[in-house]
Amino acid sequence: MTSSPRPPHVGGRPDPTDGTTALGGESTPARGYLLDNARAEAGERFVWLAELFDGVTRGHFDRLGVRAGSRCWEVGAGGPSIPEALAAAVGPTGHVLTTDIDPSWLKAGDGYEVRRHDVAADPPPEPGTFDLVHARLVLVHVPDRARALATMAAALRPGGWLLIEDADTALQPLACLDDSGPAQRRANRLRDAVRELLRRRGADLRYGRTLPRALREAGLVDVAARGSFPVGGPACDRLEAATIRHVRGELLAAGLADDAEIDAHLAAIHAGELDLTLAPLISAWGRRPAEPPPALG
Repeated sequence: MTSSPRPPHVGGRPDPTDGTTALGGESTPARGYLLDNARAEAGERFVWLAELFDGVTRGHFDRLGVRAGSRCWEVGAGGPSIPEALAAAVGPTGHVLTTDIDPSWLKAGDGYEVRRHDVAADPPPEPGTFDLVHARLVLVHVPDRARALATMAAALRPGGWLLIEDADTALQPLACLDDSGPAQRRANRLRDAVRELLRRRGADLRYGRTLPRALREAGLVDVAARGSFPVGGPACDRLEAATIRHVRGELLAAGLADDAEIDAHLAAIHAGELDLTLAPLISAWGRRPAEPPPALG
């Protein structure tokens, strides 16, 4: 990634919604994914999440043996950066399937296949065939996480790897670790408000820490995990601003913030007054056991 990526151009996409559109285009403020793909801010979030975490994710791909000829399934991709990285790694002899419940930010023909797919409701595509299945910041928002995890595990070939990366916002809930003044305390109040919105949508804010156990319960072996914790910098600032703009309508409608508070927070971000951070990203991986050899006789 470059040090100063720009948000993707959003021309040609549908106009952003009025702030109440849930996944699938249904206007229901109390249901669906809070940070849905339907708004322009989603594209900005994808850019800054990529800046913060793509290096971490690519390192895990290398460690797990993604190489020329590998078959990979990227689940709930959102933006194109990880599908593009996988396509570059596997080359023309490999295959990358990229799915999302709303794949409108993905570009079919850029070295990867795009399908609309709900990992918590639809059967696994091409079960038993993938060398790697990966999802980042997806399952924390999915109510039926166990079913989604089982779907991904079923897609692995024997010996294939499942890599799940999810946040644990309860482990580190603050926007500003240095809670030293009114602007910092306001940032932390608004982070609490966004977490409350996520809870109301069914997100599990403690999910990241459970990933190793969840992978073992899904029948995987050689399970391990690591954490990544960005602290400060322009990408954290810009991700925070895009997120607050994305959920502004929901914050106001729920009475969790007012316009003056939100405007002051966005102004403090723009002025560079805050050292913003994120919740830890927990990366956990496990391998589908190799099938036992057939019995003799």
